[in-house]
Amino acid sequence: MEFENVLIEKKGRIGRIVINRPTKLNALSVATVMELIEAFAIMKNDESVGVVVLTGAGEKSFAAGADIAELQKLDPLAGKEFAARGQGLTLLMENLGKPVIAAVNGFALGGGCELAMACTLRIAVDRARFGQPEINLGTIPGYGGTQRLARLVPRGVAMELVLTGRVLTAQEALSLGLVNKVVPSGELESAVEETAAILLSKPPFALRACMEAVLHGTEVSFEEGLRLEGTLFAMTCGTNDMKEGMTAFLEKRQAVFTGR
Repeated sequence: MEFENVLIEKKGRIGRIVINRPTKLNALSVATVMELIEAFAIMKNDESVGVVVLTGAGEKSFAAGADIAELQKLDPLAGKEFAARGQGLTLLMENLGKPVIAAVNGFALGGGCELAMACTLRIAVDRARFGQPEINLGTIPGYGGTQRLARLVPRGVAMELVLTGRVLTAQEALSLGLVNKVVPSGELESAVEETAAILLSKPPFALRACMEAVLHGTEVSFEEGLRLEGTLFAMTCGTNDMKEGMTAFLEKRQAVFTGR
Protein backbone atom coordinates (compact mmCIF):
# COMPACT_ATOMS: atom_id res chain seq x y z
CA MET A 1 0.00 0.00 0.00
CA GLU A 2 1.32 3.42 -0.96
CA PHE A 3 0.85 6.01 1.78
CA GLU A 4 -0.15 9.61 1.14
CA ASN A 5 -1.03 10.77 4.67
CA VAL A 6 1.25 8.62 6.82
CA LEU A 7 5.01 8.16 7.05
CA ILE A 8 6.70 4.99 8.32
CA GLU A 9 10.25 5.03 9.62
CA LYS A 10 12.51 2.63 11.49
CA LYS A 11 15.47 3.38 13.74
CA GLY A 12 16.97 0.22 15.11
CA ARG A 13 14.17 -1.61 16.90
CA ILE A 14 11.98 1.50 17.16
CA GLY A 15 9.25 1.83 14.55
CA ARG A 16 7.85 5.30 13.94
CA ILE A 17 4.48 6.22 12.43
CA VAL A 18 3.89 9.87 11.55
CA ILE A 19 0.49 11.33 10.68
CA ASN A 20 1.55 13.53 7.79
CA ARG A 21 -1.12 16.18 7.12
CA PRO A 22 0.46 19.22 8.80
CA THR A 23 -1.47 21.76 6.70
CA LYS A 24 -4.69 20.18 8.06
CA LEU A 25 -3.31 19.90 11.61
CA ASN A 26 -3.05 16.14 10.93
CA ALA A 27 -6.83 15.75 10.84
CA LEU A 28 -7.95 12.14 10.65
CA SER A 29 -9.65 11.74 7.30
CA VAL A 30 -11.05 8.32 6.40
CA ALA A 31 -8.08 7.78 4.07
CA THR A 32 -5.68 8.63 6.90
CA VAL A 33 -7.35 6.17 9.28
CA MET A 34 -7.13 3.44 6.63
CA GLU A 35 -3.43 4.16 6.16
CA LEU A 36 -2.86 4.09 9.92
CA ILE A 37 -4.51 0.66 10.12
CA GLU A 38 -2.14 -0.60 7.45
CA ALA A 39 0.87 1.07 9.07
CA PHE A 40 0.19 -0.48 12.46
CA ALA A 41 -0.38 -3.88 10.84
CA ILE A 42 3.07 -3.58 9.24
CA MET A 43 4.62 -2.74 12.61
CA LYS A 44 2.79 -5.61 14.30
CA ASN A 45 4.12 -8.12 11.78
CA ASP A 46 7.68 -6.78 11.74
CA GLU A 47 9.56 -8.92 14.27
CA SER A 48 12.51 -6.52 14.24
CA VAL A 49 10.31 -3.77 15.75
CA GLY A 50 10.05 -3.86 19.54
CA VAL A 51 8.44 -0.46 20.25
CA VAL A 52 6.28 1.78 18.07
CA VAL A 53 6.12 5.58 18.32
CA LEU A 54 3.13 7.52 16.97
CA THR A 55 3.35 11.26 16.38
CA GLY A 56 2.16 14.03 14.07
CA ALA A 57 4.07 15.99 11.44
CA GLY A 58 4.91 19.62 12.13
CA GLU A 59 5.05 21.50 15.40
CA LYS A 60 1.38 22.32 16.01
CA SER A 61 -0.60 19.13 16.11
CA PHE A 62 -0.43 15.45 17.01
CA ALA A 63 -3.88 14.98 15.46
CA ALA A 64 -6.61 17.60 15.68
CA GLY A 65 -9.53 15.22 15.31
CA ALA A 66 -11.64 13.97 12.43
CA ASP A 67 -11.99 15.74 9.11
CA ILE A 68 -15.10 17.89 9.73
CA ALA A 69 -15.97 18.08 6.03
CA GLU A 70 -16.29 14.28 6.03
CA LEU A 71 -18.18 14.17 9.33
CA GLN A 72 -20.76 16.61 8.06
CA LYS A 73 -21.87 14.19 5.34
CA LEU A 74 -22.52 11.19 7.60
CA ASP A 75 -25.95 9.63 7.98
CA PRO A 76 -26.63 7.06 10.74
CA LEU A 77 -25.47 4.07 8.66
CA ALA A 78 -22.31 5.80 7.49
CA GLY A 79 -21.75 7.02 11.06
CA LYS A 80 -21.81 3.44 12.32
CA GLU A 81 -19.22 2.44 9.73
CA PHE A 82 -17.14 5.53 10.53
CA ALA A 83 -17.02 4.68 14.25
CA ALA A 84 -16.30 1.00 13.60
CA ARG A 85 -13.34 1.90 11.40
CA GLY A 86 -11.80 4.19 14.02
CA GLN A 87 -12.49 1.75 16.84
CA GLY A 88 -10.83 -0.98 14.80
CA LEU A 89 -7.72 1.18 14.53
CA THR A 90 -7.58 1.97 18.26
CA LEU A 91 -8.15 -1.68 19.20
CA LEU A 92 -5.32 -2.69 16.86
CA MET A 93 -3.02 -0.16 18.52
CA GLU A 94 -4.02 -1.18 22.02
CA ASN A 95 -3.52 -4.89 21.32
CA LEU A 96 -0.45 -4.63 19.10
CA GLY A 97 1.60 -6.90 21.38
CA LYS A 98 4.28 -4.20 21.47
CA PRO A 99 4.34 -0.95 23.46
CA VAL A 100 3.09 2.05 21.51
CA ILE A 101 4.28 5.47 22.68
CA ALA A 102 2.29 8.56 21.74
CA ALA A 103 4.71 11.44 21.18
CA VAL A 104 2.16 14.24 21.53
CA ASN A 105 3.70 17.29 19.87
CA GLY A 106 0.67 19.62 19.94
CA PHE A 107 -3.11 19.37 19.69
CA ALA A 108 -4.59 15.96 20.53
CA LEU A 109 -8.28 16.68 20.19
CA GLY A 110 -11.25 14.48 19.34
CA GLY A 111 -9.96 11.54 17.34
CA GLY A 112 -6.41 12.66 18.09
CA CYS A 113 -7.01 12.33 21.82
CA GLU A 114 -8.61 8.94 21.17
CA LEU A 115 -5.53 7.76 19.29
CA ALA A 116 -3.28 8.94 22.11
CA MET A 117 -5.39 7.12 24.70
CA ALA A 118 -5.13 3.89 22.69
CA CYS A 119 -1.33 4.05 23.00
CA THR A 120 0.45 2.24 25.82
CA LEU A 121 2.18 5.39 27.11
CA ARG A 122 1.82 9.08 26.37
CA ILE A 123 4.62 11.67 26.44
CA ALA A 124 3.61 15.24 25.63
CA VAL A 125 5.24 18.60 25.06
CA ASP A 126 4.27 21.33 27.50
CA ARG A 127 2.19 23.14 24.87
CA ALA A 128 0.11 20.06 24.00
CA ARG A 129 -3.64 20.17 24.46
CA PHE A 130 -6.04 17.28 25.05
CA GLY A 131 -9.80 17.04 24.82
CA GLN A 132 -12.97 15.51 23.41
CA PRO A 133 -14.82 18.54 22.01
CA GLU A 134 -17.26 16.54 19.87
CA ILE A 135 -20.19 17.81 21.96
CA ASN A 136 -19.61 21.25 20.41
CA LEU A 137 -20.30 19.72 16.98
CA GLY A 138 -23.52 18.06 18.09
CA THR A 139 -22.05 14.58 18.41
CA ILE A 140 -19.97 12.38 20.75
CA PRO A 141 -16.59 10.64 20.56
CA GLY A 142 -16.72 7.63 18.27
CA TYR A 143 -13.25 6.05 18.37
CA GLY A 144 -13.47 4.85 21.99
CA GLY A 145 -13.08 8.21 23.70
CA THR A 146 -15.93 7.82 26.18
CA GLN A 147 -14.63 4.41 27.22
CA ARG A 148 -10.87 4.93 27.45
CA LEU A 149 -11.11 8.38 29.01
CA ALA A 150 -13.26 7.00 31.85
CA ARG A 151 -10.62 4.30 32.42
CA LEU A 152 -7.67 6.68 32.46
CA VAL A 153 -9.03 9.56 34.54
CA PRO A 154 -11.65 9.68 37.32
CA ARG A 155 -15.13 8.95 35.97
CA GLY A 156 -16.51 12.29 37.07
CA VAL A 157 -13.73 14.13 35.25
CA ALA A 158 -14.31 12.05 32.10
CA MET A 159 -18.02 12.91 32.28
CA GLU A 160 -17.25 16.61 32.61
CA LEU A 161 -14.83 16.58 29.69
CA VAL A 162 -17.17 14.85 27.23
CA LEU A 163 -20.18 16.92 28.36
CA THR A 164 -18.46 20.30 28.19
CA GLY A 165 -15.79 19.74 25.54
CA ARG A 166 -13.26 21.40 27.84
CA VAL A 167 -9.68 21.23 26.60
CA LEU A 168 -6.91 20.26 29.01
CA THR A 169 -3.41 21.69 29.13
CA ALA A 170 -0.54 19.21 29.18
CA GLN A 171 0.00 19.83 32.89
CA GLU A 172 -3.67 19.23 33.65
CA ALA A 173 -3.53 16.01 31.63
CA LEU A 174 -0.45 14.96 33.59
CA SER A 175 -2.06 15.67 36.96
CA LEU A 176 -5.09 13.57 35.97
CA GLY A 177 -2.98 10.65 34.75
CA LEU A 178 -3.98 11.08 31.12
CA VAL A 179 -0.32 11.46 30.13
CA ASN A 180 2.77 9.88 31.67
CA LYS A 181 5.27 12.68 31.18
CA VAL A 182 5.41 16.30 30.02
CA VAL A 183 8.62 17.76 28.59
CA PRO A 184 9.72 21.01 26.91
CA SER A 185 9.17 21.04 23.15
CA GLY A 186 12.81 20.51 22.29
CA GLU A 187 13.09 17.44 24.49
CA LEU A 188 10.23 15.32 23.15
CA GLU A 189 12.28 13.14 20.83
CA SER A 190 14.96 12.40 23.43
CA ALA A 191 12.35 11.64 26.11
CA VAL A 192 10.54 9.24 23.78
CA GLU A 193 13.78 7.52 22.77
CA GLU A 194 14.82 7.18 26.41
CA THR A 195 11.49 5.56 27.30
CA ALA A 196 11.66 3.31 24.24
CA ALA A 197 15.17 2.20 25.21
CA ILE A 198 13.95 1.22 28.69
CA LEU A 199 11.10 -0.82 27.20
CA LEU A 200 13.41 -2.47 24.68
CA SER A 201 15.71 -3.59 27.51
CA LYS A 202 12.91 -5.66 29.08
CA PRO A 203 12.05 -9.29 28.25
CA PRO A 204 9.52 -9.15 25.37
CA PHE A 205 7.21 -11.94 26.58
CA ALA A 206 6.96 -10.49 30.09
CA LEU A 207 6.38 -7.05 28.58
CA ARG A 208 3.45 -8.38 26.55
CA ALA A 209 2.13 -10.25 29.57
CA CYS A 210 2.17 -7.07 31.67
CA MET A 211 0.24 -5.17 29.01
CA GLU A 212 -2.30 -7.95 28.63
CA ALA A 213 -2.82 -8.26 32.37
CA VAL A 214 -3.43 -4.54 32.82
CA LEU A 215 -5.54 -4.09 29.67
CA HIS A 216 -7.76 -7.13 29.99
CA GLY A 217 -7.59 -7.83 33.70
CA THR A 218 -9.21 -4.51 34.50
CA GLU A 219 -12.14 -5.25 32.17
CA VAL A 220 -13.34 -8.28 34.15
CA SER A 221 -14.08 -9.01 37.81
CA PHE A 222 -11.22 -8.79 40.29
CA GLU A 223 -11.20 -12.57 40.71
CA GLU A 224 -11.07 -13.11 36.94
CA GLY A 225 -8.29 -10.55 36.70
CA LEU A 226 -6.32 -12.46 39.31
CA ARG A 227 -6.78 -15.69 37.35
CA LEU A 228 -5.53 -13.98 34.18
CA GLU A 229 -2.53 -12.60 36.05
CA GLY A 230 -1.76 -16.01 37.52
CA THR A 231 -1.95 -17.68 34.11
CA LEU A 232 0.34 -15.09 32.54
CA PHE A 233 2.77 -15.35 35.45
CA ALA A 234 2.87 -19.13 35.05
CA MET A 235 3.60 -18.74 31.34
CA THR A 236 6.61 -16.51 32.05
CA CYS A 237 7.98 -19.30 34.24
CA GLY A 238 8.52 -21.38 31.12
CA THR A 239 10.67 -18.78 29.36
CA ASN A 240 14.45 -18.61 29.07
CA ASP A 241 14.21 -14.90 29.83
CA MET A 242 12.82 -15.56 33.31
CA LYS A 243 15.64 -18.00 34.02
CA GLU A 244 18.14 -15.45 32.73
CA GLY A 245 16.60 -12.65 34.79
CA MET A 246 16.72 -14.68 38.00
CA THR A 247 20.24 -15.97 37.33
CA ALA A 248 21.53 -12.49 36.52
CA PHE A 249 20.01 -11.14 39.73
CA LEU A 250 21.67 -13.84 41.84
CA GLU A 251 24.98 -13.36 40.03
CA LYS A 252 24.71 -9.58 40.44
CA ARG A 253 25.04 -8.83 36.72
CA GLN A 254 22.93 -7.25 34.00
CA ALA A 255 20.46 -9.66 32.44
CA VAL A 256 20.67 -10.33 28.69
CA PHE A 257 17.18 -11.10 27.41
CA THR A 258 16.67 -12.91 24.11
CA GLY A 259 12.90 -13.00 23.79
CA ARG A 260 12.66 -16.73 24.41
